[in-house]
Amino acid sequence: MQRRFMAWGALLAMLSVGIGAFGAHLLKPVISEDYLKVYETGVHYHMIHALGLILIGLAAGQWGERSRLRWAGRLLILGIVLFSGSLYVLSITGIKGLGAITPLGGVCFLAGWLCLAWEALSRKN
Repeated sequence: MQRRFMAWGALLAMLSVGIGAFGAHLLKPVISEDYLKVYETGVHYHMIHALGLILIGLAAGQWGERSRLRWAGRLLILGIVLFSGSLYVLSITGIKGLGAITPLGGVCFLAGWLCLAWEALSRKN
């Protein structure tokens, strides 16, 4: 679990950098300033939660494989897909209905961080 979440975190962080560069260099002249801000928000949350996955991997190395840690990682990955992914597609296509998906990703982020906090607070050592 430790290696898996650290690898996912590193790969998703790398992808965040690539997606950010794509937006800065190729999308900037093509989409509106408002949609560019939406896109940048997706990149920002993508990177933060990719780093969160690395943190979960490190925690798993310290605390061992725990169900709450596993769920924390899964929820952060799902949050990146739903939250950041919907913002990427919304900003590129202008399909406003995708905005309904974004909050589901936000809830996944919140639940993932809650799982990590719950595991940390339940530690006896």
